[in-house]
Amino acid sequence: MNILYLKYALEVEKSKSISRAAKNLFMGQPNLSRAIKELENGLGIKIFERTSKGITPTPDGEEFLQYAKRILSQIDEVEEIYRNGKTNKQHFSVCVPRAGYLAYAFAELARSINTSSPAEIFYKETNSMRTINNVIKGEYNLGIIRYQTTFEKYFESMFVEKNLVAETITEFSYVLAMSANNPLATKDDITPEDLSEYIEITHADPYVPSLPIIDVKKAEMSEFVDKRIYVFERASQYMLLENVPNTFMWISPIPDEMLEQHNLIEKKCGFASKKYKDVLIYRNGYKLSELDKEFIANVLKAKEGISNRT
Repeated sequence: MNILYLKYALEVEKSKSISRAAKNLFMGQPNLSRAIKELENGLGIKIFERTSKGITPTPDGEEFLQYAKRILSQIDEVEEIYRNGKTNKQHFSVCVPRAGYLAYAFAELARSINTSSPAEIFYKETNSMRTINNVIKGEYNLGIIRYQTTFEKYFESMFVEKNLVAETITEFSYVLAMSANNPLATKDDITPEDLSEYIEITHADPYVPSLPIIDVKKAEMSEFVDKRIYVFERASQYMLLENVPNTFMWISPIPDEMLEQHNLIEKKCGFASKKYKDVLIYRNGYKLSELDKEFIANVLKAKEGISNRT
């Protein structure tokens, strides 16, 4: 594949016009059109189509252009490294579920970063689908995914299909998190009926491979609650739990320091018997770096601290 063709395609996407792109690239329009056609023929897809808004990418084209951007970015990075002399840059990247104990482990890793050397550290909280895709595409080296053990066969099948290494970190049942000022905080035995008058905070993007999202939501969400606030990141969930006393959330156990910081309590509920797993994934053949190993050790230490408490 001609690297120049990738640059041409990205300029067409940016300009939304073959003629404008050709002008920006200091080349003739027929030559640019011919190059894009050759690229499409070589890939076996149609990258662009004409619309009322100009030249726009097709669905296949959008996917290809994302790859093209990453390829050119990596080429630029390699050139920069060797142009200025190779440096020992520290690099770490991980996608995780929104879990307090994982954030705690990451903070421990951040404290150990050598500030005398360049570093690029990426920590992304998202759902299992995006984590798996990010690891498969090489955008992130490590991933931790969470799933209900009922759905384990679907995930195990995907691990094999996508050539991923998968290692279980922990297995747990959700606990009830709420403000220490919540009226239910002093109740010893909380029932589903007790929660029906309260507002549940929940993450809005569960995922199980090969299952419709509606079925996944039925399996994950409380059937006895009809008032919900959907959030996508932990900062909002803690802010709500801390400041809105009539809210609650089902979470994996979190470290004592985080409970104290946000004035929260955890309660085990006998009716919350579903089991969940957090599983580490990475591409088969990928060699764990020292930072990877340190992060995994921090995760296991954080998990043990919670296990000893509960």
